[in-house]
Amino acid sequence: MFNKPNIKIQPTIKIAVVIPCYKVEKHLESVIEGIPDFIDTIILVDDESPDNTPELVDRLAEQFPNHVVALHHDVNQGVGGATMTGMKHAVTLGANIIVKMDGDGQMDPAYLPALIEPLLQEKADFTKGSRFTNAEVLQKMPLVRLIGNAGLSFLNRIASGYWNVLDPTNGYFAIRAEIVGQLPEHRIHKRYFYESSQLIELGILRAVVQDVPMRTIYGDEVSNLSIKKTLLEFPPKLFAGFCRRIWLTKILLTTSPDIILGILGILLMLFGVTFGSYKWIFGSIIEGQIATAGAVMFAALPCIMGLQMLLSALLIDIQSVPTQQISQHLSFHQNFLINEKKNDTKISVKQRAA
Repeated sequence: MFNKPNIKIQPTIKIAVVIPCYKVEKHLESVIEGIPDFIDTIILVDDESPDNTPELVDRLAEQFPNHVVALHHDVNQGVGGATMTGMKHAVTLGANIIVKMDGDGQMDPAYLPALIEPLLQEKADFTKGSRFTNAEVLQKMPLVRLIGNAGLSFLNRIASGYWNVLDPTNGYFAIRAEIVGQLPEHRIHKRYFYESSQLIELGILRAVVQDVPMRTIYGDEVSNLSIKKTLLEFPPKLFAGFCRRIWLTKILLTTSPDIILGILGILLMLFGVTFGSYKWIFGSIIEGQIATAGAVMFAALPCIMGLQMLLSALLIDIQSVPTQQISQHLSFHQNFLINEKKNDTKISVKQRAA
């Protein structure tokens, strides 16, 4: 078990936990019971679950009227849609920090202090759980999940620019309320690409993201995520997110040296590969001529130079991970109202918290 820091929370700071609920009737009650007392509000968002989860959500709100709020989606929107609904409602309740947990019991509430401490100390805008910081933890993770998460994590780091985040697909996170209003809701994926799309948008905002080491509890819960669907859908979306990040943060808003190096590197490598392929196919194979040393160098040298430029661009991108917190400088309330107008989600809200 990792050390959990002792934190001091000012009376004016309100912390809310958002739990998207879909087929979690077996675990939700124990999750609620494990949440520590310093959490002011627990928001349960029933995402039109087909089991007894909606009734359980209402019962928990009645059982803990001063702490639990029950929300219900009329149409299933996925984990991302349910989380966004809960986070926006937390903002309307005056929450300063919002934590997202799952209701399946995999996320240990004991790590809540470690998640919110960097936000309270104004060291970060967003914190995420990380399962990839301890060898013992990795050994206990199912092999399929380990391989899949490692691959997706690498692609996520490329797309978002957060090279310091080891576990981008971890859904256990905490966010400052000011940042919620800055996230473009129409670009946040409502289903299983939610965590990745949110991280990409945070990268475009240049928010400070910090990893928090933790363990995940694996029990008898059943994942609704299809591995085949993930392999087919995630890479194109990550590539699109990467292109958007590069366009906005490296070209449109600023002219970064790594984009210049990257473009020149790609052009040089394309020229070298194209020229070398032409000489090999039409010269060596079709005409049977032996390539001269000059022709070989004319193809190889641009490839070598291009590769060096791409590596330099990658190094600059890695070194440009955001380090300056932005939440203190945001005009939060205005942006939240703008985003709220864009939201046409129909939900029925049952609020019983004081």
